[in-house]
Amino acid sequence: MRPQLPTPPETALTAGLTARLPHWEEVYRDLHAHPEPAFAEHRTAAAVARELARVDGWEVTRKVGGTGVVAVLRNGAGPVVWLRADLDALPVREETGLPYASVESGLMHACGHDVHVAALLGACRQLAARPEAWRGTAVAVFQPAEEVGRGAQAMLDDGVLDRFPRPDVVLGQHVGPLPAGVVITRPGAVMAAADSVRVTLHGAGAHASAPHMAVDPVVMAACVILRLQTLSARLAPLTPSPLLTVGAMHAGTVPNVIPHTAELLCSLRTFDEPTRRQVLTDLRRVVCAEAGAQGAPRTPDIETYDSFPLTVNDPYATERVLAALADAGTIGRTLPAPLPASEDFGRFAAAAGCPSVMYHFGGADPADFDAEALAALDRGTLPPGTVMNHSPHYAPSDHHAVAAGIRHFLTTAGAWLANDAATTLSPHTD
Repeated sequence: MRPQLPTPPETALTAGLTARLPHWEEVYRDLHAHPEPAFAEHRTAAAVARELARVDGWEVTRKVGGTGVVAVLRNGAGPVVWLRADLDALPVREETGLPYASVESGLMHACGHDVHVAALLGACRQLAARPEAWRGTAVAVFQPAEEVGRGAQAMLDDGVLDRFPRPDVVLGQHVGPLPAGVVITRPGAVMAAADSVRVTLHGAGAHASAPHMAVDPVVMAACVILRLQTLSARLAPLTPSPLLTVGAMHAGTVPNVIPHTAELLCSLRTFDEPTRRQVLTDLRRVVCAEAGAQGAPRTPDIETYDSFPLTVNDPYATERVLAALADAGTIGRTLPAPLPASEDFGRFAAAAGCPSVMYHFGGADPADFDAEALAALDRGTLPPGTVMNHSPHYAPSDHHAVAAGIRHFLTTAGAWLANDAATTLSPHTD
């Protein structure tokens, strides 16, 4: 027998939402079919602006930080709450088989950003439709280029904090392979810092028939990969353990030529700054030592790029978010440790000097989760065979994810904006 998750009660902010859900589900399907990469989300931004233009009260500004959109809705005196969604897709070929699968070759919304956009648009419509249920200022931030870790900073560099009402709190959410109606988060560090590292190894090319005339960068790369895996294993006892992965290797073009160079693309995820600095130092040491041992004619080039900060939730604001979600019928789970995935969401609150909360919510049909699967979630693990974000097979449910996302945005924003919300923004404010 499959357990039933509670049906969320209607609130002052969600009244009338059910009748509008088919429209937002269609918006999600349209966005899913037309993914766009980082800083090229022109169609997506236009769709956002078009939907907001149909709603009275929202002041809409496009081209913030490139392709970002910021919308402001003022409703009297009160807190300023930022709600953030991300716009970009991934360079992944979709294999879901959905009738609304991507029509763009080699691009896919494999991380659910299409859900985030549709959900925030739905929340914007509800806030405009229910002004009597809240007070303050809502700011909807549709951010470009989250997948490369540069979109939030681009908006900050474009003066987003000076051009729009500064936040008292910043709230963000991310869909994942959980049942709709479940939210996971934690106070403090909630998502890892991440760095992409490009390693270029220099050898000496030759004909494949004369390997003695070469310094083979392919062999060098293979040895470096094994060395880095050993380094990663030695870091395992740290809690949480840093993660170091070699995700790509590029070398050569034909089988009978030893190339001059080989390139490795690595992903490093850490949970505090001292560990990050140490692992990057260790990585450089290992790579350079292996290259030297094989007689490389040049020191390897090592470049760090597409870096993401540690995502840190304000403890008091997180408690407030979880309490509001529980009151709305959501099953909340506090994570025992940070997630190894990464986000650039935290840059907004860090620059504004205000609290922020990032939480992950379920976008799958609850009927797909039996009692054993739910028990796995309670243990902090996902059921075997779960399709994760960034997979070519990943797609949230159009019927469940969008509805859950809208309700969660409204619920968490309402913890500050609702007429009966407490006015304090932190344990230390009066």
